[in-house]
Amino acid sequence: MAGSGALADVQRLVTAHYGARATEPRLLGAGDWSQAFSFALDGQDAVIRFGRHVEDFRKDRVMAGYSSAALPVPAVTEIGRTADGYFAVSERATGQLLDDLDSAGMRAALPSLLRALDALRALAPPGGRGYGGWAPGGTAAAASWPQALLAVGQESARVPGWQTTMSVSPVGTSPFRMAYARLEELITGLPPRRHFVHQDLLNRNVLVQGAKITAIIDWGNALYGDYLYDAAWLIFWWSWFPAWQAIDIRQELHRHWAQHGGIPVDVEHRLLTYLLHIGLDAMSYSAFRRRWDDLARTADQVRCPRFRRLPASRCPDQRRGIHRPSHRLSHPGADERGRRSRREGEEDLPGPWQ
Repeated sequence: MAGSGALADVQRLVTAHYGARATEPRLLGAGDWSQAFSFALDGQDAVIRFGRHVEDFRKDRVMAGYSSAALPVPAVTEIGRTADGYFAVSERATGQLLDDLDSAGMRAALPSLLRALDALRALAPPGGRGYGGWAPGGTAAAASWPQALLAVGQESARVPGWQTTMSVSPVGTSPFRMAYARLEELITGLPPRRHFVHQDLLNRNVLVQGAKITAIIDWGNALYGDYLYDAAWLIFWWSWFPAWQAIDIRQELHRHWAQHGGIPVDVEHRLLTYLLHIGLDAMSYSAFRRRWDDLARTADQVRCPRFRRLPASRCPDQRRGIHRPSHRLSHPGADERGRRSRREGEEDLPGPWQ
């Protein structure tokens, strides 16, 4: 069902599962990995998403358990199976997408966003081992943070074939290979910090109402690693938002850190390492999706001289891309627009819906 995207199918499935408890669903958003629909369930506003990767929905539920005033994450009330995938039902948050804010709106919301990252940093991931992408049961495969970062050079089950695709693209593989070699040099000496990292901010995954963050959604890309990675994420993608170019995001980050505990140790080295990793990850995904404009722009960004010196956010240009590279787009809280494998921590699911 999730692949078909037919609203009539969604309506049929929601009616069959919930009956008169549910209202007619309406499309909120559709992305590479899932589709989201708004509806009311038992008189409460809700969102139902459909996708093929149940682990994404389960990670959302894990992080909802850490929700707070500073770090609002909508509760996931149900996860189940469809005939060809999975569904998740979440509370619906209100607000405007952070991506759509103008300069004044971003200036107002930025302090709340940085406080949310402080709250995320303060959380203690379960267990004591493992870095990189984590399973809903709490485990992560990489033995160290550098090992997790270097995995960006490998293909994965979800993003296969990108190396071959990149090799025949207009960009080729040279920018990737050069940036990866630099990453290999920089990972030496990284602190073995183990925090929750969202790793997909600024991709329609943050909701804002006035100056307050009302929801941070879509935790499917979340990592265990250095909390500064999310700060690097803001820096890397900032130039893709023309409306925000009067705001120096690096200056704002440094001001925030200075006022809340001090500038992080070895901050320049850590940020540069993560900026390179973000660029490499975006290049591989753009190649996988055959988004040549995104691939070319990201390649320019990682080899830009100013980028090598931890750039002002405007390198290489102010042009906004046709697509921002994103591993998925889903809206468990947005107010706007198979064969099943068993993984650690999974429970039996209802269904499948027919």
